[in-house]
Amino acid sequence: MSDDSGRRNLRMPTNDEMFAVVTEHLGGNHVRIRCEDGETRLGRIPGRMKFRTWINEDDIVLAEPWDWQDEKANIEWRYKGQDADQLRSEGHIDSLTA
Repeated sequence: MSDDSGRRNLRMPTNDEMFAVVTEHLGGNHVRIRCEDGETRLGRIPGRMKFRTWINEDDIVLAEPWDWQDEKANIEWRYKGQDADQLRSEGHIDSLTA
């Protein structure tokens, strides 16, 4: 059975995660991100994603802000282009413009 609507089930944020857009690649495993709450944070790309998932500027990601340092966050997931378009069309990332 095929789904003709083209809609895919995407990973959505949990209670402590939020959508963010990558604004600047700082080198190594760090990026500057703008989160949906309006804050700009330093994002850390974990080792499990570093060489498997390339993260570029204007990518939509899931970020988990640190409890002890709110100006930093871990990158948990990166959405591909068509997945980000689906999130925009469903109204999940209206506050982020990329």
